[in-house]
Amino acid sequence: MSVVINSNFAATVAANNLATSNAALQKSLNRLSSGSKIVSPADDAGGLAVSMKLSAAARREGAVAENIGNSVSFLQTQDGVLQVTGKVLDRIGELKTLANDPTKNTSDIANYDSEFTELQAQLQSLSTEEFNGVSLFGSTDLTASVTEDGNTTSAVTIAGRDLSDTASGIGTLTATTITALADIDLSDVTDAIQNVATFRAQNGAEQSRLGFATDLLTVNKANLEAAASRISDVDVAQESTQLARWNILVQSGTAMLSQANQSAQVALKLLQ
Repeated sequence: MSVVINSNFAATVAANNLATSNAALQKSLNRLSSGSKIVSPADDAGGLAVSMKLSAAARREGAVAENIGNSVSFLQTQDGVLQVTGKVLDRIGELKTLANDPTKNTSDIANYDSEFTELQAQLQSLSTEEFNGVSLFGSTDLTASVTEDGNTTSAVTIAGRDLSDTASGIGTLTATTITALADIDLSDVTDAIQNVATFRAQNGAEQSRLGFATDLLTVNKANLEAAASRISDVDVAQESTQLARWNILVQSGTAMLSQANQSAQVALKLLQ
């Protein structure tokens, strides 16, 4: 090998190797400090795009689960009102039966009618209850989405339940033409109780379905997060091994570059 002064091939090679090792060391440090395998888009352009979509889907899953929780709270509040409605109807039926007692005088019947009038007002009040500004009762259905993509096919319908409607039986009991217990039949009360019981059963069925939908969202969200993690999160055990490797190569590369720079001094000794 020629002994030259103007160029030092060994030093150039050592410098290039040192630069490569140092760049890899810095990348490894960035990965470990950030916890992310993809520090910049250049590290894995395709993987970055996939992980972003998976992470976004997981966040939407969480938002849908929160919405379902609110729908369940809506149904629970509605059921609470229906439960109270059933108790009011029970009392009206009891008053109707008591008023049929032939031993009761006019004043007794009037007292029963007085309570009946108050219970009518309470039934009307219950039919106007709201949850966060949304009416609990009415003829309009509500639709609760249970998927992150907003697929309407799998959406859960919260049926409208109109307590003030005549079809529910309660509308008959609260009609303005009914001013006393004598104006209603006991069958009107039992029909209303049956309808409220049906409302509660339907309410429970919808709560049950929403509960299973939440379970599915929880599983899907965990799987999406795991999939995104495999792409973007750094494997600390593996990367720490790479860090040790590149750290050693940087140190050895620095030492060899120093040796290569000193090799040119051989030419100077020949000139002495």
